[in-house]
Amino acid sequence: MTANLREKVALVAGATRGAGRGIAVELGAAGATVYVTGRTTRAQQSEYARPETIEETAELVTSAGGKGIAVQVDHLVEEQVEALVARIRGEAGRLDILVNDIWGCEKLFEWDKAVWEHSLDKGLRMLRLGIETHLITAHYALPLMIERPGGLLVEMTDGTAEYNATHYRLSPFYDLVKTGVTRMAWAHAQDLAKHGATAVSITPGWLRSEMMLEAYGVREENWREATKVQPHFAISETPHFVGRAVAAIAADPDRARWNGQSLSSGAIARTYGFDDIDGSRPDCWRYMVEVQEPGRPADVTGYR
Repeated sequence: MTANLREKVALVAGATRGAGRGIAVELGAAGATVYVTGRTTRAQQSEYARPETIEETAELVTSAGGKGIAVQVDHLVEEQVEALVARIRGEAGRLDILVNDIWGCEKLFEWDKAVWEHSLDKGLRMLRLGIETHLITAHYALPLMIERPGGLLVEMTDGTAEYNATHYRLSPFYDLVKTGVTRMAWAHAQDLAKHGATAVSITPGWLRSEMMLEAYGVREENWREATKVQPHFAISETPHFVGRAVAAIAADPDRARWNGQSLSSGAIARTYGFDDIDGSRPDCWRYMVEVQEPGRPADVTGYR
């Protein structure tokens, strides 16, 4: 399956690294013009103090076959988001795809902490970064997107609605953000349908992001070494996999059938018939429920 998004204009909000970068690159590979935003540039870093930059992401988009345009934006600052959308309107005159992947909370959430144990400052910051940024961006960007029928809004989250409904996700703060984003997509879907547009929430599986690979002391080239520490990491996927999922839906003329739904990269791959860059097709969320959680030995047979 090869998605065709030539002549389409996308905004991937939060594209410095991880899923956002993978999505931007795969939209570029399908021929789209992709505006990529984030706080870290070659001249200025965010509190992450990470080496990845939005300029790198834009260059990867262009190398993949699209046109990457980097814009430094803090999506908590309304004026910056408003200026971003005004720039897209002035330069491109349209917006076909909006991907809200703004996050920036890896250093904020605390595992298995009740609300009275979790840092309140970090928890409230997580709500602002994970929910408020999405609403601000939608407020300014969606009016441009609905000027043409067929637009697509993708809200990126962690976990499907089905999985999160029965699983406590780390802490009340993290849980609220990730379930809230899914509900946000459903709510936007009700409004966007009236304008011939579609909204979905999408989750990757266990993502081999730059930070995750670094945490295991491996690179993409030798990621399987990490399974010696965590055998279930065998079900992991690259950011390109969820990127191909977004591109597939964006290129589908019948994308409205998904309006309001909660989807995963693995489930979307089964529908559209694409693979990860290594030729695999990981079905992480089914694997977690059927293999990892029951305590069975790691075995991805039938799940990749």
